Amino acid sequence: MQIPTEWIAIALRAIALVTLFLGLSDASRLLGVSMGTTSPIDMMGMSAFIYLGVFTVAHLFAAVGIWIRANWGNVLLTGVTVLELGLYLSGSPNVQMSLFGFIVRLVILIAMLLVFLIAFRTRRAAIHD
Repeated sequence: MQIPTEWIAIALRAIALVTLFLGLSDASRLLGVSMGTTSPIDMMGMSAFIYLGVFTVAHLFAAVGIWIRANWGNVLLTGVTVLELGLYLSGSPNVQMSLFGFIVRLVILIAMLLVFLIAFRTRRAAIHD
């Protein structure tokens, strides 16, 4: 069964929008939008603030890369998601996320791995034809 490339393009755009939303929600946490007068650095700690800052920038860059269909966007998103989930599952106190955030990141990771698999199979089929 051949998957139309339009479906892959639509799926990648949806992943890019979800990634952009994740990056913007993390940026709002960095800026302390919902914390009132409490400083985000005081609330999270310096190392957690730095981790969140790095993940925020990586998510925003990955969203742009996926939207413009650059290969580095897919690789960046997969790498940052694996790193973020790995740190969270290892019990690092610096990476905090809700259950919903965990599920969204897990779905994004699975979707990106499926995109890699489909691209690999499509290239392999094109070579053998």
